[in-house]
Amino acid sequence: MLKALKTAASGMDAQQRKLDVTANNLANVNTTGFKRSRAEFQEMLYTQEKAPGEGNPTGIETGSGVRAAATQKSFVQGTLEATQNPLDLAIEGEGFFRLSQDNGQAVYSRAGAFKVDQNGQVVNSDGHMLDPGIAIPPDATAISIGRDGAVRVVLDGETSEIEVGRIELTRFQNPAGLRSLGRGLFEPTEASGPAQIGMPGEDGRGQISQGYLEGSNVQVTEEMIEMIVSQRAYEVNSKVIRTADEMLRAATNIR
Repeated sequence: MLKALKTAASGMDAQQRKLDVTANNLANVNTTGFKRSRAEFQEMLYTQEKAPGEGNPTGIETGSGVRAAATQKSFVQGTLEATQNPLDLAIEGEGFFRLSQDNGQAVYSRAGAFKVDQNGQVVNSDGHMLDPGIAIPPDATAISIGRDGAVRVVLDGETSEIEVGRIELTRFQNPAGLRSLGRGLFEPTEASGPAQIGMPGEDGRGQISQGYLEGSNVQVTEEMIEMIVSQRAYEVNSKVIRTADEMLRAATNIR
């Protein structure tokens, strides 16, 4: 009876964790470049009272419940949303923008809402510079960014464009193995593999769309379904605990 209590409690804990993941997905439904997570679970160890064989074709074993195995990011492409802002960039396909933090450490992001800082450098919303850095001249009157990452500007009083830099993209063998840092940033781990840096459109990397932002890949309908399933599973496990408690009460009241 006590085993049933612990097993059902593990089920309730698993559904609570799944609900936490779902809640985070829904909270970020409008976050630029956000990638939804999926909670994954696996059954716990079994108590084997009798092994299969020896005249028993199936044996006797009892499970111990469930535990969280992983939370996996889905890097499916989000919907591209037109903004008409020349420094809003979206990646069509695989790849990440590489950014440099104040300490020089490289981080990676799908969020392409860039700005120009007081020094003319192209930075993200947190002030992290694109790497390699791109400086926009103060007398630039127009900015054009090609699908190949080439950044060109038109200077005041001029009619022809000049190239001021190129945006590189980074791929990873296993992007689901990246460590989430929050604020739309990721850093590589041993599981993700090393950064593979190159130009947009080359070696499987996506291309850049100027004047667009990649929206979240969260599907509200699917998340609502997951939330309902989690709620029902949580209720069922709580009923198992209630039933086990009633059986224990009945056993203790035997005269």
